[in-house]
Amino acid sequence: MKDQISKLRTQYQGELLDEKNVFRHPAEQFKVWFNEALISKISEPNAMTLATASKEGIPSVRIVLLKDFDERGFTFYTNYNSQKGKEINENPNAAILFFWPQLHRQIRIEGTIEQIDPAISEKYFYERPFESQISAWISPQSAVIDNKKTLETRYKDYQAVCIDKQIPYPPFWGGYCLKPNKYEFWQGQPNRLHDRVKYILDPENDKWIINRIAP
Repeated sequence: MKDQISKLRTQYQGELLDEKNVFRHPAEQFKVWFNEALISKISEPNAMTLATASKEGIPSVRIVLLKDFDERGFTFYTNYNSQKGKEINENPNAAILFFWPQLHRQIRIEGTIEQIDPAISEKYFYERPFESQISAWISPQSAVIDNKKTLETRYKDYQAVCIDKQIPYPPFWGGYCLKPNKYEFWQGQPNRLHDRVKYILDPENDKWIINRIAP
């Protein structure tokens, strides 16, 4: 197995990523790359790795789905009582990563996370499929459960009660927004001479500083 892993190789190739030609605001650059990922028919281009940490600095990581983004930040939804919800409450510093191997691209984004307006969360909750609304109620995310059968039974029971009714909005579920202060755009290139362009927000003037960094 060790030999098999060590011999894995990918030859990278992509469009030139030039720090002189990128958008001055990283959200605009992200929008261009995200649209290209959509056009490329990448499976779940909105899947992003979310890294959080406890107040002691112990990290954890998982995949979540991006549901909205603009210049202010990147929005995803979850159970506030989940492990990530508790960690965000203790330590708002976090990072997300988009990896699109078909395009030989990744985007790293760092910043702080805060809850979004509950009214926006409620609106999105009712845009979700009926089945997903039920799951939000019956699954105590990240908690230990006896077995899957228990969860399936709770699902069926709740489904029977709520049929033809509006499911109430769960107060323990909603959206978070990561507000960026750093971006890095990575484009794979031949001979491992990859392009890396980094944006850092200057808090004094709210402007983005752009630099090329070594691969």
